[in-house]
Formats: sequence, structure tokens, C-alpha cells
Amino acid sequence: MHKRTKKSLALLAVLVLLIVAGCAGRNENKAVPVTTATADIQELETTLELGGVLVPVQTVDISSKISGKVISLGFNVGSAVKAGDILIQLDTDTLDAQLLQAEAGLQSAEAAAESVKNQASLAKINRDAAQKLYDRTKLLYESDVVSQSQMDDVTDKLNIAQNQFENAFGPAQDQAQAAISTARANIKNLQVQIDNATIRSPLDGFVTNQSVNVGQVISPGVSVISIVDTSTLKLRSTVTQDLLPLLSVGQEMDITIDSYPVNEFKGTISSIGPIAVSTGEVFPLEITVKNDGSFTAGLSAHASVLTRTKGIVAPVSSVVQNSGESYVFVVKDKTASKRAVKVGLKNDQAAQILQGLDAGEIVAVTNVSALTDNMTVTAN
Repeated sequence: MHKRTKKSLALLAVLVLLIVAGCAGRNENKAVPVTTATADIQELETTLELGGVLVPVQTVDISSKISGKVISLGFNVGSAVKAGDILIQLDTDTLDAQLLQAEAGLQSAEAAAESVKNQASLAKINRDAAQKLYDRTKLLYESDVVSQSQMDDVTDKLNIAQNQFENAFGPAQDQAQAAISTARANIKNLQVQIDNATIRSPLDGFVTNQSVNVGQVISPGVSVISIVDTSTLKLRSTVTQDLLPLLSVGQEMDITIDSYPVNEFKGTISSIGPIAVSTGEVFPLEITVKNDGSFTAGLSAHASVLTRTKGIVAPVSSVVQNSGESYVFVVKDKTASKRAVKVGLKNDQAAQILQGLDAGEIVAVTNVSALTDNMTVTAN
């Protein structure tokens, strides 16, 4: 009895397998009805959209040119500033004292120069007098009226007067003038340092960072405050290489801020990177947007522009996308063959096929999700 039961079960299993195989065979032979369309070269009109983040057109990190103690801060983080506004004031007491000393040094150098000038005038008078005495004595000497010793004496006096004159109008005045120039340079240097103790904003904008407090001593070259100009913002995005021919510097685009979708702004493409970014095949792009105060930096936004392109076009419903892959089913001799394609621009009705499909080929546009490679179809 037990053996008969096993035999019956085995026969039943074989029967079930035969039924399933028969059904499968009938399903494989059954053609899938599809509607087809012919890929053709057409002009495709669509809206090109780019996404990105708004960034300030200019950001300035400000540091001091001199070392000094902070005695006052003009603004706090978030404050609006104008170009020329005082951001930080450093203590100048030591510099002021040094400037007074330098000014006194200049007065002393100028007085010394005046003294040298007077000495030069006196040296000229003495030289001229010695020259006249020499000329008279020489005439008398040539007439044998005066002795050789007298002639030698007036000659020595002329030489001494000449040397004193040349020194007064040469090295002495050069040294006096050099002392004045040094004193003036010292004063100018101190005045520059005093001016640098007042740190001003170089542009209109907002304070975004401030890492200094009153009483703190800051060092030159260390950034202590940041100012951003948000009157103009830039939408930074990227564009694939196949879209580059559709865009150009100076082209106007519509800008929509994601946080304010109702409002629409205008922007202009200000730069398109000549070199692809590290990920490859995409290029950096910047769109300049005038800010009327409605938005701030850091917001995500989208740019769009109506564009037209000509190429091989197929119905958008013929394109299947799965796991990052795009493909169509090319219908020929009642067989649908799966074909990988690269899709460019598209709209609600059509898609541009950049690679993988030739003009004149027929593609399935309905029941594409039910198709597999090399499946039999009936075209309507």
C-alpha cells in the first residue's frame, strides 16, 4: 500500500511538470503586441535645467598689516557694512609717541641742514676773499714787491678756504639732506602703520566671521574677519559635454530658488570651465544673479532656458531606464532587440538619442516594460 502511494505521487509530479512546460512553451511562442514609431532626425524643443548652489560673488578674509591690541570693534557677525567702514581699531599710543620723536628728529635734521647751508655760504665768502687776496699778492709777487713766504702764506690760505668751500657744498650738504630724507621716511613709515591700525571694510557686504575680541593682540597676516558681497550671487553648477554646444557665456537663464519657488529671477552665464572636473565629462559653470535682497548665499537653486537641438529623435515612451542604463527595443522582422542608448535632451513627447540608434530604425513605444531581448512582437 505504501509503495503504491509513492508511485501515484511520482506520476502526479511528472504530470504537473508536463503541464507547466507546455504552458511555458505556449507563452514563449506568444507574440507581444506593440505600437511602433520610426526614429528620425528632427528639431527638439525642450527646457534645459541645471541645479546648483548660490555662492557670494566675492568673499574677503581680512587680516591686520601690523601687530596691535584691539581697542574697538565696529561690527558683529551678520552686520551689513559699507566700503570704508571701520571694522577694527588697534591701539596706536606707542606709534603716536614714535611719530612725535620722528617729527622732532626731522626738525633737528632740517636745522642741521640749515646750519650747513649757512656754513657753506660763509665758506664761499671766505673762499672768495682768499681768492682776491691771492690774486693781489700774486701781482705783487711777480713785481718783486712781496716775498716768497708771503706768497706761500696766501696760497695756503686759498687752498684751505677752497677745501672748506668744497666740503660745505659737497659731503656736508649731502649728509644733511640724507638725514632729512631718513627722518621723513621714518615719519611716513609710522604714519602708514598708524593708518593700518584702523582696519576698514574693502567692500559693501556682510560680516560672516569674526575671530577677535576687544583687548586681544592680533598678529599681521592672520585672518580675523570675513566680509561677503551678496549683492551679486553665482549659481555654481556643472554641465555634461553633450550640452556644451547649447550654452554660451552671456546667455540669459531663468533662475528659481528652491526655497522660494513662486519667485523667478534672471541670471547670466558668466563662465564655463574649459576643463572637465575630476569626475570626467562634466564641466563647471557659473551663472551670475543680481540679488535684490530676496535671497541669501547657500540656497539651492535651478536655472532653466528654452533650447532647441537637432538630431535623432524617438518617442520618450520608447526609452526604458533601469539602474542608470537607458535602452530601447528596436523592432525588425517581428523581433524586438534590446539596444543600449545614450539620451540627450528630452521633453514630454520625445527624446534625443545621442548614441545607439540610427535614423530610420523602428522602436517599440508601448508594452516596452514587458519586452525582453529578442522577443517576438506584433506591431500595430
